[in-house]
Amino acid sequence: MAATRNRWLVTGVLVMALGAFLALSLLPILGGRNNSRSSTASTPGSAAQVSDLQTELADRARGYEAVLAREPDNETAIRGLVETRIQLGDLAGVVDPLSKLADLNPEVAEYRVLLGQTKQNLGDLEGAAQEYRTVLTSTPGNMQALQALVSLLLVQERPQAAIGLLEDTLATAAQTNGLQTGRVDVVSVKLLLAEVYVQTDRLETALDIYDETLEIAADDFRPLLAKGLVLREMGKVDEAQPLFEQAEAIAPDQFKDQIRQLAAGDNAASPTAVPGSPEPSDLEATPEAATEAPAEPAEADE
Repeated sequence: MAATRNRWLVTGVLVMALGAFLALSLLPILGGRNNSRSSTASTPGSAAQVSDLQTELADRARGYEAVLAREPDNETAIRGLVETRIQLGDLAGVVDPLSKLADLNPEVAEYRVLLGQTKQNLGDLEGAAQEYRTVLTSTPGNMQALQALVSLLLVQERPQAAIGLLEDTLATAAQTNGLQTGRVDVVSVKLLLAEVYVQTDRLETALDIYDETLEIAADDFRPLLAKGLVLREMGKVDEAQPLFEQAEAIAPDQFKDQIRQLAAGDNAASPTAVPGSPEPSDLEATPEAATEAPAEPAEADE
């Protein structure tokens, strides 16, 4: 199981690199509100301080609820309520306002994907899948929704369904991109498909897909790195090493250190090592988030 986990994390790095998969960190997406927050000391607060902060957060949430009672579509208040409930650890309380935010902004796929991840964290897997599929219906190549739905299908032990989803996306990519250039990132979808095969121990098939990907994206470091990692896992270290070197040579500077770590077998080089790319579990409120000083409820949007 640990090996399987590491495989998923490794290719998660590849798929997310170079903007192929946008980070799904709820608080940054919701707001641009960091300037309004004062920071607290980096050391953990006392129980009394944490209690005071929790009380302040609860008061802040009630303030947003009061605004929404008067103005149900006030997006500033909705975003603030979502953010505050996350800081309070009330993930169930996030669903309704985040659903409202997604409905008000159908063009912002991130909100719908985040809603799906919230439902998934709460155990509503069917509800989560429906949110991801809603995004894919309107934007078939959305990598956020594809990554999230594939991950969910693998959690449900439905790899063939994940493969079918990705193969269908690739089969219609030319038509989709004909309507809007770049709507489906074929390289990233292929990398994700190869990862599903890696997850199910069909390594030779994964290698074939990496080779296909290199034929259409010879200047992309991701298939080189992924192929090298799979070859190394198969014990073919001598074949893997030149691929690591090629990947590092053509990769943007911000990824070179991570490639070296992965090539050296450092399992700590997970998606969280890429700046700004947390895993879906980051939707859950953390003790660190709870110690941030809350902002005052924003004024209602006109």
